[in-house]
Amino acid sequence: MQNFIDTYNVSRETYQKLEAYVALLQEWQHKFNLVSNSSLPDVWNRHISDSAQLFKYLNAEVDSVYDLGSGAGFPALVLAIMAQEQYPQTKFTLMESIAKKTLYLNAVKQELKLDNVTVINSRSEDLTLPKADVITARAVASLDKLLNCVFKFTDRQTKLIFPKGRSYQEELKEALKHWNFKLNIDNSQTSEDGVILLLENLRRKTK
Repeated sequence: MQNFIDTYNVSRETYQKLEAYVALLQEWQHKFNLVSNSSLPDVWNRHISDSAQLFKYLNAEVDSVYDLGSGAGFPALVLAIMAQEQYPQTKFTLMESIAKKTLYLNAVKQELKLDNVTVINSRSEDLTLPKADVITARAVASLDKLLNCVFKFTDRQTKLIFPKGRSYQEELKEALKHWNFKLNIDNSQTSEDGVILLLENLRRKTK
């Protein structure tokens, strides 16, 4: 516990809320397949810390975060829990097309009193929303497909935060055929072959 609190600079209350989130995940996992069963014994590293490491990319100027394909709530619910204390103005919109997963996400929202979270049962392609300050997505689609999904929610200032695995270089190569963007790459703190892709100023290439 103390190691997580020190690493991510969270309060004991925030940590306890994350513990409650893990308990809900384990409870609902028996009903729905939210995460791989093999990842549950290491849930704090594989899912909680893997999401929490993205919090450093948020700041007090971020008002809106969109999360695509939210599934079990990673990274968006972890970030929303952490933001309640430090960035109470930040609102998180979770987009999930599978209805039973939105039931779970709303249950977590209600149980943990996450007033900064909105859950939408829809595909991103079917939504019309204002431009976002930050967009996240974890284990949803290839980078090229992701950029197609999020482009309409972006302006030149929107920050895209996408954790990726060892195939990220191939994904980047494919995406650069169709898109221009400013790119930074950080190493993941929780996976030896993982990275975090940080994109800004997304533009579609003209043929």
